[in-house]
Amino acid sequence: MKVLLVNISLRPDSPKLIFPIGLGYIATAVARAGFDFEILDLDAHRLSDADLERELAARDFDVAAFGCIVTGYSKAKALAAAVRRQRPQARIIAGNTVASSIPRFVLERTEVDVAVLGEGDITIVELLRALDANRPLDDVRGIVFKDRDGLHATAPRPVIRSIDEIPMIERDLFDMPVYLDRSREYVDEPYPLPFESLRAMPVNTARGCPHACTFCYHAFRGVRYRTRSPQSVCREIAHLAERYGVNYVHFWDELTFHSRPQCEAFLDALLRSDFHVHWTADCRSDLFREHDLPLARKAREAGCVGLGFSLESANREILKAMNKHLSPEDFVTQARVLRQAGIVVWTSLVLGYPQETEETIAETFDLCRENDIYPSAGYLLPQPGTPMYDYALAHGIITDEETYLMAMGDRQDLRVNFTRMAPEQMEALVRDHLARINERLQLGLASDGLIKTGHYRAKPAEPAAT
Repeated sequence: MKVLLVNISLRPDSPKLIFPIGLGYIATAVARAGFDFEILDLDAHRLSDADLERELAARDFDVAAFGCIVTGYSKAKALAAAVRRQRPQARIIAGNTVASSIPRFVLERTEVDVAVLGEGDITIVELLRALDANRPLDDVRGIVFKDRDGLHATAPRPVIRSIDEIPMIERDLFDMPVYLDRSREYVDEPYPLPFESLRAMPVNTARGCPHACTFCYHAFRGVRYRTRSPQSVCREIAHLAERYGVNYVHFWDELTFHSRPQCEAFLDALLRSDFHVHWTADCRSDLFREHDLPLARKAREAGCVGLGFSLESANREILKAMNKHLSPEDFVTQARVLRQAGIVVWTSLVLGYPQETEETIAETFDLCRENDIYPSAGYLLPQPGTPMYDYALAHGIITDEETYLMAMGDRQDLRVNFTRMAPEQMEALVRDHLARINERLQLGLASDGLIKTGHYRAKPAEPAAT
């Protein structure tokens, strides 16, 4: 049996290219299990629709598998249709959140035959072995599949308790020269090294998130948050630095630092390893308190360039509706402490909850402006499997799921309006507030690049305190 793994390109017109961590783990599991497979990397090589059809026609495969976030539903549907046209008898497998959040919808509305739910490292191997032996799929845990009798959901797959046990990604399965050459395009300003010398790569340190924000869906929602040991992560960084010359790492997690002890242990391991690698990560929005300047300085010493942590809104009522257990004061304190340590601050906003008004929008942007933060602003984009998606269905905000899912994309585009404001009014307010912050920080963003900036913009951090 021959297998084709496909890496979908969600933004084919973007110069940015980042290594596909999720598919990397799947490809590694498939390779270690001994299957005959190829990778068709649409993102690395940006194939046109016609080129895709020719590639599918030219390749010999019995199974096609791909993963995609749910906002890329339209691309997943198009890819499955293309596979079916060129290989009518192939079994088509989908994973990641497009499968986990709406498995039955995907199986009913697309050419996908099997949806892999949640963690796919073990499931994909068991599934391929069952297909290869022509065995029934009922004993493969963690999938939903369709056959002539309809749709069938199998027993849930237990999560991998110790993610240190998951093999390191075999990145040479992919076209690494392409990824390394273009990796710098995904690095945000400010650059810790000359731009042309940057060699960046993403690394996962955790799976899941301990929080349950009402707007957010991820593949591990509802299961235990798990972190890798610092030693495991350091071994991977050492490998990347030695084999590929990587000098910049994105810790590519929903949440990297969730507690002070965990953060400090991680930083101590990095310092002992003496990598001289720069990095960014996401942390809890109230991780660093007034007395945590020494911890922030340690992060800077360990190579931290910047930390992202969400504000989402400065309005307490909206924060409560989001199920965000933080306060604007926590956010301001953390931003100040990190800047004092020489660490750049990045944050994001989710605008457009039902409680949103002209005043709450001003409240949120004023907090950013007063603290010299240019936020990554986006509109509420309800994702299947979240309370806000259920709210949108119940209140008639989404009336046709297929139409909505086909139109999903970047959150910087206002797709649905939960507020009492006209869409044009809300968009104008957001542009005006971003323009004020842009002017204050002298970032030089053009008027048409205020919300889609291309790169995340931040005010440089203060010189690191000694």
